[in-house]
Amino acid sequence: MCSVLTRVRPIHRAVALTLRLGANTEGSSYVATQRKRFSPGVSSAAANGRFYCSRAAKTEGLLFRQLFEVESCTYTYLLADTNTKEAIIIDPVLETMDRDLILVKELGLNLIFAVNTHCHADHITSSGLMKKKIAGLKSAISKHSGASADILLSEGDRIPFGKHYLIVKETPGHTDGCTTLVSGDESMAFTGDALLIRGCGRTDFQQGCAKCLYDSVHDKIFTLPDDCLVYPAHDYIGQTVSTVGEERKFNPRLTKSKDEFVDIMNSLNLPKPDKIDISVPANLVCGLHGL
Repeated sequence: MCSVLTRVRPIHRAVALTLRLGANTEGSSYVATQRKRFSPGVSSAAANGRFYCSRAAKTEGLLFRQLFEVESCTYTYLLADTNTKEAIIIDPVLETMDRDLILVKELGLNLIFAVNTHCHADHITSSGLMKKKIAGLKSAISKHSGASADILLSEGDRIPFGKHYLIVKETPGHTDGCTTLVSGDESMAFTGDALLIRGCGRTDFQQGCAKCLYDSVHDKIFTLPDDCLVYPAHDYIGQTVSTVGEERKFNPRLTKSKDEFVDIMNSLNLPKPDKIDISVPANLVCGLHGL
């Protein structure tokens, strides 16, 4: 399916954990910044006016769990075949690795893939350290990300688990290596930072390109069925899921023309993510640092 890289040599978990020291949580001011980032022009009252309920997977024989990491407001997704118990995890976070591993054990799952939708700037992935805990687990990320992993993903690749699979769609714009992972029956799309609920990822660093992001969303995501569930990598105001149809109609940025979208993205004037200098170097080596 994809290229396999040389396995990075292991380091003690404590080394990776020290990377987080000094990174503080900004509380309500942080959330306010994210609201401005992803929903410009939407008042706090309006932004808080609607919350989504996470829905169970519609596909027969598919186990689905949506998990949350509070500091970076990151969603981690666990999917498994209920018959074979083969499972994958999407965008796992270092701080919640123990929680995720306990859940995998409790559910009796065989975790075979840890997939990152892109090289994150706001948190460190736990995929590399998970490999030390689970025999046979393989990490995966886009070949365009510049990051190392066991599997480098390309457009159209399938990530199988039991009778189910996810299809890789390359959706650059937030970064060069952004991917959207779509279930085989097109009932679910895990959009990373490319498409958020009523928003999108920023395009002003890590090879960001507003024109590319606009095309990615319109060509690769908005062409999915209206009722396809959209599961993003982040949400900062409590929303958990949307649909392609809703975002195509109501997304305050991506309903604009391409030129208007580019103007919006170029005028955000956002501060640099607090943990970018820690997270990106670590994530380039599968969450492991100090090689």
